[in-house]
Amino acid sequence: MAEKQLSRYSGTAREVFAAFIKLGLSAFGGPIAHLGYFRDEFVTRRDWLDERSYANLVALCQFLPGPTSSQVGFALGLARGGPLGALLAWVAFTLPSAILIYLFAYSAPQFSGAIGGGVIVGLKIAAVGIVAHAVWGMARNLCPDRPRATIALGSVLIVVFGPSSFGQVLAIVFGAGSGYLRCQDRQQAHDSHLQFQISRTSGGAILVLFFVMLAGLPLLASALGSQGFTVFSSFFRSGSLVFGGGHVVLPLLETEVVRSGWATQDQVLAGYGAAQAVPGPLFTFAAYLGAVIEPETNRLTSATIALMAIFLPGFMVLLGVLPFWDDLRRYEGVRAAMTGANAAVVGILGAAFYDPVFTTAILGPHHFALALSCFVLLAVWKAAPG
Repeated sequence: MAEKQLSRYSGTAREVFAAFIKLGLSAFGGPIAHLGYFRDEFVTRRDWLDERSYANLVALCQFLPGPTSSQVGFALGLARGGPLGALLAWVAFTLPSAILIYLFAYSAPQFSGAIGGGVIVGLKIAAVGIVAHAVWGMARNLCPDRPRATIALGSVLIVVFGPSSFGQVLAIVFGAGSGYLRCQDRQQAHDSHLQFQISRTSGGAILVLFFVMLAGLPLLASALGSQGFTVFSSFFRSGSLVFGGGHVVLPLLETEVVRSGWATQDQVLAGYGAAQAVPGPLFTFAAYLGAVIEPETNRLTSATIALMAIFLPGFMVLLGVLPFWDDLRRYEGVRAAMTGANAAVVGILGAAFYDPVFTTAILGPHHFALALSCFVLLAVWKAAPG
């Protein structure tokens, strides 16, 4: 297989924005479902990258703190359209849900009718078919033999029975270690990769800045006594410590804002439900919390600060790691480890497909029949997911 790369920004910023705004408006189902949408859109339909490159990127982002699906989208935008493409990918994927969740802070009753609820249920069921199709397709390509299928199974067991907050990270570590030991003869020399135009000097500087901000922002916020700065520091810290995606950040932010007296438990729970019902990344829950923070200052400003702060650390860590990751993957042992990590990603997606994607959407035989119909349309009739 010939190596497939994205040249120095082979697409346009407009193309990146158009692709991601579509997903921002239609990608329901949470971070695991988003990875399925991304695969269908960018691997299958648009051919921006191949299966292995996508799995490598997902494996890296699963391992790093921050919002996994948004990091994958940010990296795809960076590879396709440069720094502006990365920014527009994030804005387009995030803005629709951020606007909806911000409006919910003002008009919660409008999101609760029977018609609105029925639409959300249908979208969740469709997401089941999309994620099942993604897992099935990735398993065929990334787990074609016994060692890699066994790694995928092991990662499922780790996620299901391991600590919930670090289960996905442990599964990636398990997959990388197993791949290093068992997969060095699996045609790694033809591995494909994405090119990111970031120097190691720039990556190292971004990582240093990240750790300086993580340690220094709480001290600076305490010294300044500014609510806006304190909000930024609090949400930046939360975004820095989240492994496993959006479902993990929700309870973490709940503890943060209730303990600080910024919002009540009832307000947080209402926003939690709204975050599950809108498309796009669950990290936009931060915009809702910023809008309801008491004492009230400027709702829009507070929501914007919270939203930017929760995403920023994950993107900083990703940008800092990418140039070193690309160089490391030149070595045979590292490529073998990534092969095992790719198989682990399939297992992680498989475990998450059951819970929360399947368990929260399929509540009866009619729901199952509809989800199965969606899967057949995607797998057999090659229908587009969006």
